[in-house]
Amino acid sequence: MSKLYVISAPSGAGKTSLVRALLERRTDLVVSVSHTTRKPRAQEIEGQHYYFVSPTRFEELVSAGEFLEHARVFDNCYGTGAAQVQGRLAAGADVILEIDWQGAAQVRRALPGCVSIFILPPSRESLEQRLRARGTDSLEVVERRLRDAVTDMSHYLDFDYVVINDRFEQALLDLQAILDGHGEGLRADRPALAPLTQQLLR
Repeated sequence: MSKLYVISAPSGAGKTSLVRALLERRTDLVVSVSHTTRKPRAQEIEGQHYYFVSPTRFEELVSAGEFLEHARVFDNCYGTGAAQVQGRLAAGADVILEIDWQGAAQVRRALPGCVSIFILPPSRESLEQRLRARGTDSLEVVERRLRDAVTDMSHYLDFDYVVINDRFEQALLDLQAILDGHGEGLRADRPALAPLTQQLLR
């Protein structure tokens, strides 16, 4: 039985790197490629990283009901093609959606059988370091991402599981455990998360 996995995180928590490593280890997984109105970054490939579309085209797709979910994030729009996801699931593949918390909420309503995972950084300081180290954003954008990250992280309890990306290899093993059905100790409502989430959301 194929499964849909929804993975979300604040910007800079390492979600993309973890998903990429997970796909290298799990040949039974496919990642759904989203549509976006933002401009491609260096090395990003059309159809592999995103489908890059104009704002007008994006609105046409929304109006036609083509998206399983869509959201506006950092002045750009992102959306997941419904037919693409349903087709992969029908073909027997396990599918990963790498989307923000707003989109995740829409997917949970549309497909309540999905498994949702939220990735947290080990500290606010770590998140800031990672965002600055990327070198792709201005200081102003980094500051805005940090502010928005608090809002993003406040929704962690909406998810089934939470993985802390402190040590990358351990976070990857935790993700694999969830996919293998052994993620009980990684539930989002586990009491052990309280000290970290209080620090992250202060």
